Amino acid sequence: MPRIADARPAAEPRSPLQKERHERILRAARKLGSVHDLDRVQMQDVADEAGVAIATLYRYFPSKLHLFAAVKRRQVEQLSQDAARLRSASEPPLEAVVKVLVRAREQMMRRHRLACTVLQADQTAQAIPNGPWSSDRTFRDMLLGIAGIDSPAPADERLMRLLESCWYGVLLSCLNGRLSPDEADDDIRVSCEMLLGARLGGTTA
Repeated sequence: MPRIADARPAAEPRSPLQKERHERILRAARKLGSVHDLDRVQMQDVADEAGVAIATLYRYFPSKLHLFAAVKRRQVEQLSQDAARLRSASEPPLEAVVKVLVRAREQMMRRHRLACTVLQADQTAQAIPNGPWSSDRTFRDMLLGIAGIDSPAPADERLMRLLESCWYGVLLSCLNGRLSPDEADDDIRVSCEMLLGARLGGTTA
């Protein structure tokens, strides 16, 4: 199991130089995570690839799980930006949610090994109280925004949490070859309709 550093907060990059180093580290993690599974990605190798000292790497990412949590978060942020840019103003919210989840599945499948590494880190971190995934709402907030739910009630939060869990399960089955891409997208659509149809109205096309 990847080592978890002592519970100390990760430093946030503030200056332009710090932000540039932070980005280099994330790029290095994506590169190495695209060719190795989680256990074979070494923090020293990430530091060497990024051209930073190992102490700098641990300053921003106290553990390998923190590092790949940040990789996942950046993927979701980019997906959210793309969804906002590509969405038509007349597109029904339910259809918009389906499209962004299908697009997310497609993007993850393009870098199969990296997706497996991120999911492996995710599954490991879920078992750790107050771990790097415990307070990450990036994916859920993206779904709420796309659905047009600006002030979510507890029931809305629950629906999006369930949808997020369904999507990750479908993605894992697709990565493992148990579902074809078409079957995965059909499952994503059905999950959205079953969980959000009543809340957002109607069914998808």
